Amino acid sequence: MKSSSFDVAALKRTFDEEGYVVLPGVVSKAELTSVEARLREEFSTWQSSPAAFRGGGVLSGHLNCYPGDIARGVLDELKRAGVLELVQQFFPTNPRAIRMGCNFNLPGSVEQHYHMDGIYLESFMIVNICVVDTDLTNGAIELAPQTHKRFYRFWEFAAGRVARTGKRICMSQGDVLIRISTLWHRGMPNRSPKARPMLALTLGEKQVDTHDPFAFNDGKIEFQANWFRTNLLGRLRERTTVHAPITYSAYRFARSLIGSKGYDF
Repeated sequence: MKSSSFDVAALKRTFDEEGYVVLPGVVSKAELTSVEARLREEFSTWQSSPAAFRGGGVLSGHLNCYPGDIARGVLDELKRAGVLELVQQFFPTNPRAIRMGCNFNLPGSVEQHYHMDGIYLESFMIVNICVVDTDLTNGAIELAPQTHKRFYRFWEFAAGRVARTGKRICMSQGDVLIRISTLWHRGMPNRSPKARPMLALTLGEKQVDTHDPFAFNDGKIEFQANWFRTNLLGRLRERTTVHAPITYSAYRFARSLIGSKGYDF
């Protein structure tokens, strides 16, 4: 599948209107099955290693992960399929601003709060690659279509009940979700017995400038904190959010009434 095989005009209309598009069957199942096996094996080793941390998303069940060299084949397939060229037609970015990451949704995870990635004034592109079949059971992402069109402070998003527009994006292994960073979204509970990884290629992040997105950490897999810090205060905050999510919602609501975090520099 080359970029010339995409209906670019139709896809761009959808992207401009909704803030995202889904491309079916872009990456081979064999490549992704290998990635999933390596991530699962590495996570098992990490859990019993000195590098493992408490908090940092472990309690809520949503971890970040740098996949390293095991994702090179996936990036190669995205390039051959013309996905990166397509993204540039949606939203031109610095071709050196490429970063490879992964969301690792653990069994027993909880519903995240709605959020954007980054800040409203610095949009970038995100290409999510579905590593395993993903549905309502194992934590398919929820998006709020069209929320990229204007800036919402959290109180506006909450008071306007914008989350009612949320749409779960179920995908098959090899499907690709292209979205803009300012589209509101949230990770959802994984009620399956297995972790659900989803690769995330970002294009155009302001702080990224590299000729090789796999040079970090010598190309080795690294599990990283997500949303919460790993110190005592961070763990307390994460436990409170998990067991009494309304308290964190109230905190975000109140803070957004008097500030513009995520909008101003």
